[in-house]
Amino acid sequence: MSQQQGSWLMNTYASFHRRHERLKNYVHNGFRYPLPPWGRAVMGFVYFSLPVIGGYHVMQWAISKSHEEIGERGEKLRNKRIEGIGDKVVVDEATGQTKKVGAGGWGGGVNLAVSNETIQERNLRRLKKWLKKQRKLKRKREKEDAAKLQQTLASKNTDS
Repeated sequence: MSQQQGSWLMNTYASFHRRHERLKNYVHNGFRYPLPPWGRAVMGFVYFSLPVIGGYHVMQWAISKSHEEIGERGEKLRNKRIEGIGDKVVVDEATGQTKKVGAGGWGGGVNLAVSNETIQERNLRRLKKWLKKQRKLKRKREKEDAAKLQQTLASKNTDS
């Protein structure tokens, strides 16, 4: 980039900044109306909730696009079982020739995650075990909460 292009870019940024500052001053000074405390609380809620609600809708849109492309549970995928794909790149689709990527291969020295069938099965077993443990803990908590509620009700009945 030449000096002239760089200065043009800086002048453009500076001009934009000046115009933006002028607009901000006009809006903040010309249209400002002092809000009561409840109005400030409402505006704070609005300023907080708009990005949250907008982000939620963007996320829902992304999920729907994902379901359109790959299916809700991945049923539209070509490769249902991923095996050793994480560290390879297809060089020639016609012949199916692949090249290793990452440590010891093309592109540098980072070991990339790979997943073969045994690793997938091990991870699935671990996930099922963890979910079973969580269900057990949830049932235990629910029983404890029910017992506390029974005690509270019993104590209120004896007090009356």
